[in-house]
Amino acid sequence: MKPVFVGIASALALAVAGCGGESDLNQAAATIDMNAALPQIPAPNNGDWTQVVQQTPEGGFRMGNPDAPVKLVEYASISCPHCAEFSEEASEELKNTYVRSGQVSWEFRPVLLFPTDAGISTLLRCQAPESFFALTEQLYATQAEWSARTREIPESQLQALQAMPPAQQAPALARALGMDQFFRQRGMPQARIDECLNNPENLNALAEAQRKVQEDGVTGTPTFFINGQVQENVGYWNHPQTPGLSLENRLRAAIGS
Repeated sequence: MKPVFVGIASALALAVAGCGGESDLNQAAATIDMNAALPQIPAPNNGDWTQVVQQTPEGGFRMGNPDAPVKLVEYASISCPHCAEFSEEASEELKNTYVRSGQVSWEFRPVLLFPTDAGISTLLRCQAPESFFALTEQLYATQAEWSARTREIPESQLQALQAMPPAQQAPALARALGMDQFFRQRGMPQARIDECLNNPENLNALAEAQRKVQEDGVTGTPTFFINGQVQENVGYWNHPQTPGLSLENRLRAAIGS
């Protein structure tokens, strides 16, 4: 299984245009009481379910109660602007209201949609599981800054990067985007960064995870599944004027079903 890279030179244009997979967002929804308190499922040792993070066999990272009645899976590219928008809009409420209660587990599965995805996602996988979601949110929050560095790469260097095999291209792009500094600032020693990026087994494991992406028919990001069912026509976390487009409404409906 090889990573699904797009051309480096077109990465920025694709990122600005969007991440693909959009459809006609026109679906009605029943009225749901969004103010209703969710029943709490106690976490181990009287703890907090948002602190329970595990790597999954599918190559993702799951936060929350592994036996939650509602299981949310997000397929996302770390370089996707729509995914960054979802992170900004949804992550805090999703964690604090739904995951913390134990009613919802949230699994993030990486999609290698852009050439910048592989190296960054590899570095994320080399962290302790409990750091994964916080680092992912920070990468999304700074995405405009680091993705803009793509425009600063000279054409000759872009061509040289394009000619590299994925095992060399991924770490070279990560370094060109300043990911060494990003992860060093968050406590990852340079020796560990180098080891992570230079070990082909790490990239191979990430590439193998793309098998599930293909099996689930994911063609754009972000794509959401609730209890194994793909959520068509989801355009927002919470959209009061058009509740059928709201992922939060669908989570509430699944909890109440």
